[in-house]
Amino acid sequence: MTTAGPVSPWLPTAPCAPADCARHTSPAVGPVLAAVRLTMGIAAVLAGVLLAPLAAPLPAAGRRALVRGWCRLVILAFGVRMKVTGGPVPADGPLLVVANHISWLDIPLVATVLPGRMLAKREVRSWPVLGPLAARGGTLFIDRDRLRALPETVRTMSGAMADGGRVVVFPEGSTWCGRGGGAFRPAAFQAAVDASVPVQPVRLDYRPVGPAAFVGDDSLAASLWRIATARGLTAEIRILDPISSIQYPNRRTLARAAQRAVASDSANRPSFSVHQRVISSPASASSARTPA
Repeated sequence: MTTAGPVSPWLPTAPCAPADCARHTSPAVGPVLAAVRLTMGIAAVLAGVLLAPLAAPLPAAGRRALVRGWCRLVILAFGVRMKVTGGPVPADGPLLVVANHISWLDIPLVATVLPGRMLAKREVRSWPVLGPLAARGGTLFIDRDRLRALPETVRTMSGAMADGGRVVVFPEGSTWCGRGGGAFRPAAFQAAVDASVPVQPVRLDYRPVGPAAFVGDDSLAASLWRIATARGLTAEIRILDPISSIQYPNRRTLARAAQRAVASDSANRPSFSVHQRVISSPASASSARTPA
């Protein structure tokens, strides 16, 4: 997400603003249901914070399963439906997962399907509740104002993948409202080249996109309430074909290939595909940003 005020000239910026992009396009749900969703969503997040230490002794497969289940619970609690479409979900193994960036919901959405170490901007660490949870989950934080720190971050990412782990990056470097996107920054792709691991592009979409968009100087509190009051909000993660870092041994060409894959999928699919697998629905719940 971009922030208000002056920023370094090399940082990506999006033209999206809350007044233009982050708003309801259909009638919202009632305040009682919205309050229930918000309470359940925050409770689900807090449960993750409290239970995270108990997951530490588990084997990697067990921790991944818990992360998937917890992230799905958070999405459900906020009343969001989730769909997984496209190709098969990759088996466990080293990958650089890259996605377009629209909302803070992108993080649990990707983690539900492809859990891994997230790369996030330093400011996320200070977010209430979500920040400590991200830190405990192994998130790699980067100071976007310190370009000199970037090579060390790339080395850390490469090392994590060389050890068999996944790293998840939103290489647009800022959130966009979903009606357009930014160029994929190539720095993170150097880690895939160094570790000789494939890139797994995924496409994220929300219908309607307005309530989910978390852009410009939007506040986290406003975004949480907007999502809780959204009617029929659906999140889709589409698994695209993996891209070989051996075929594209240069970080810039690899970044462009990943961007083309995500952008082409968006251009060819103006709405949800009929060939989609509904992973979950918010029935039970309803009844009661990042650099590259």
